[in-house]
Amino acid sequence: MSRYRPPVAKSSPYITAPGIAKLRAELEHLWRVERPQVTQAVSEAAAQGDRSENAEYIYGKKRLREIDRRIRFLQKRLDDLVVVDRAPADVDRIFFGAWVDLEDDTGVLHRYRIVGADEIDTARGWISIDAPMARALLKKGVDDAVEVISPQGIRRYVIIDIRYSV
Repeated sequence: MSRYRPPVAKSSPYITAPGIAKLRAELEHLWRVERPQVTQAVSEAAAQGDRSENAEYIYGKKRLREIDRRIRFLQKRLDDLVVVDRAPADVDRIFFGAWVDLEDDTGVLHRYRIVGADEIDTARGWISIDAPMARALLKKGVDDAVEVISPQGIRRYVIIDIRYSV
């Protein structure tokens, strides 16, 4: 058995304006608030003496590595992102940023918003543009039927409404 793992496919670089603002705020908070606090706590723990059995020092260093890793990720990711801050020319079709109302076979209504991979929030109905559901919906219009392959099998939906918020 091999330990090889195929590389993960890159996610789409698109993001909404509120989404990029949230990522920038997280980066700012990590860099200006959390990292200095953890650095101070680690230096105080190091001043106590023996570091090999000093839990505050060990876990502080671990937390510092986690913060630095997230900062590096956010800096690289923010450079690659493309902000989509306006509705497309054809608002009668589904594209990035659309709010979509669907009805399934049983008559249950579902509402989704197509967002970037960094903004996914299933509780709010925000799905990634890379998700199978979003891929099936792209470029469709009102009253179009859509089939989505899910773990439960093929699910069928009818598009009820398409909206874009600015």
